[in-house]
Amino acid sequence: MSVALAIPLSQIVLSPGSAMTVSGLSWQHYQLFLAELGDRRATRLAYTDGSLEIRMPSKLHEIVNRLLSKIIFALAEELGLEIVDLGSTTWNREDLDKGIEPDICFFIQNAGLVQGLNPEIPPNLTPDLAVEVDIASASDQKLSIYQALGVPELWLYRSGKVKILDLRGEQIRESDSSLAFSAISVEQLQTWVELRQTGTDLTVIKAVRQFVAQAN
Repeated sequence: MSVALAIPLSQIVLSPGSAMTVSGLSWQHYQLFLAELGDRRATRLAYTDGSLEIRMPSKLHEIVNRLLSKIIFALAEELGLEIVDLGSTTWNREDLDKGIEPDICFFIQNAGLVQGLNPEIPPNLTPDLAVEVDIASASDQKLSIYQALGVPELWLYRSGKVKILDLRGEQIRESDSSLAFSAISVEQLQTWVELRQTGTDLTVIKAVRQFVAQAN
């Protein structure tokens, strides 16, 4: 749904699992909306070429998002990799006229560059891995934002399936395995997500740890 705003953005209420798009905006409008909404909110924003998408996560969205986050942390720990979680930090570049708030994002290979409680992130440094749970809206437009910003890898959950996307280069490609965790295939990742249907988060994390232990 694309709308022209008749009331302040902060007064718009979205139901869980819904999304709306506001078109015809400048970069300055986008920055004003970010400031108006502030950091203490549940909504996620994605901006590209004058179009702003606002979405409100649903319960399913949050379950899958948090599950994938736990899987990533468990993999990093078991594989002896450093990791920094930057959550839904806003990433934007005026020169590209694009901005995104991932469901969650991580520095892994570049974790050493963003240590500390309030790190100064070098210009043009973006997360090594981002996660998008696609329930409220289609992610096709957001994929191009991640690619333009230079995020190399995205885990996309859509219609019950997980995809690992390689965003490097001109074409977005589905990958059989993770760039951040080369030993993890998309099939294995899907198995862990499906395991959550009959178990808890801890059930899945135990399975992740067992997999890595057996592989080593």
